[in-house]
This record gives sequence, structure tokens and C-alpha cells, in this order.
Amino acid sequence: MTDLSEHTEPTPDGAFAGRVALVTGGASGLGAATCRALGAGGATVIVADLRLDPASEVAQSIEASGGHAQALEVDVADARSAARAVEGVLGAHGHLDVLVNAAGVDVTLPAEEIGPEEWRRIMGVNLDGPFWMSRAALPAMREQGGGHVVNVASTAAKRAWANASAYHASKWGLLGLSHALHVEARAYGVKVTAVVSGGMRTPFLFDRFPDLDPEVLQPPEAVAHTILFVLQQPEGTVIPEVTVIPMRETSWP
Repeated sequence: MTDLSEHTEPTPDGAFAGRVALVTGGASGLGAATCRALGAGGATVIVADLRLDPASEVAQSIEASGGHAQALEVDVADARSAARAVEGVLGAHGHLDVLVNAAGVDVTLPAEEIGPEEWRRIMGVNLDGPFWMSRAALPAMREQGGGHVVNVASTAAKRAWANASAYHASKWGLLGLSHALHVEARAYGVKVTAVVSGGMRTPFLFDRFPDLDPEVLQPPEAVAHTILFVLQQPEGTVIPEVTVIPMRETSWP
């Protein structure tokens, strides 16, 4: 299998020095790749996840590479937990410059087999979570005169397939939320971007679809570098939405 991550551009040295970045879903997959890329660029990275142990492992790997990181336990679906997480970061560091909402869950079932608890869990993590985290972070960003919120959407917000109704609903909602926050936040100098990602080589897909051909998927590092590209735009420029898909993905035009 070709390792496409070898061909991704390295993080510019010091590009994020002095910036504090909080990444939800940071314990694995795209969240972990984004944490490592930001850490390599000099940011102080808050690896936020419901699972503290694997989040700590990611933070330790960043520290071992010469970066600065810490793990933070958070349940993004809980408004109080989200608020405590942001308050803790502000209390420890004095500012929050980047929020990446990368936490996501799914269940592969027909609509009639999705129960209330499963529906609430998917919507809670994928849609409520970015809202609660953004709601907590935006006032501080406004007060400090800037910041950037990145919401990891999906091509599931642009098209549909069977047995993913809750996931589609959450990601279509997240794309709408992201554009709404973009309109509100840009008025006071804060940027909001939706990154619409195609399939990645992560446990999120392989745990549910073990027969997927990894060659038609993209490494999470490639999407992480797209996030960094968005974050490095000039002060007076914002990218409200960007789509990044694998070259060989056959289900996308």
C-alpha cells in the first residue's frame, strides 16, 4: 500500500508559535493528526477527547518530539463539559486562538433501526458538540480580537448514502451551523471554516467497513495539512468552506 502521508507538505517551522489550539477528538484519526501537525508548527496543543488515556498518549508524543501539548478530558455533547474545557484552557494559558471541532461518531444502520439513544449520541457529538464548543470559545476570541474555529464536516454533508441517516443529518447541520457562525463571527474578526473531508484511512471507517480499499482513501495527515493551510491565511482573508477528497474516491464528482 502506498503511504500517501509521505507526500504531504511538512508543517512550517514556527508557523503557529505562541498560539494555543484546542482539538476535539484529538485522541485518534484526524484529530490526532491535526494535533501533531499543529504541535510540529509550534502551537501549544490541547488534545481534547472523551478518552483521556489515548489523548494523553498523543500529547506525550508531541512533547517527545519537542512540542507543547496537554490532554484534556471533555464530553463535547455536554454544554457544561464544553464550557469547563474552554474555561480551563483560558485559565491556564490566557487565550485560545484555534478551535478544531474534529470529534465525530456514527452508526451504520437503516433509519428504522436507529434508536433514540443512538440518534442523540450521534447528533450530540457531531452537531451539538461543535455548537457548545464554539459557543464557549467565541466570546473569548471576540474579546482578544481574533481566533479561528474549524469545523470538520464531511462529504456526507453534500450527498447521501444508505444506512447513515443520523450521520447525514448531523453533518448537513454542521455545515449550516459553520456558515452561520462564519457570518456572525467575522463581524468581530474571528474566522470560522468548514472543512468538508472525503474518506480517510482512520479507525472511524475501518472499524465499520474493514473491507474498504485503503488505496481509494486519503491519509488523515493530508486533511490535517488542509486545516493548517486554512489557518495560515492572511489576517484579512477567511475561507468559509473547503473540500478535500482522495484523488481516487469514486463516489464524488
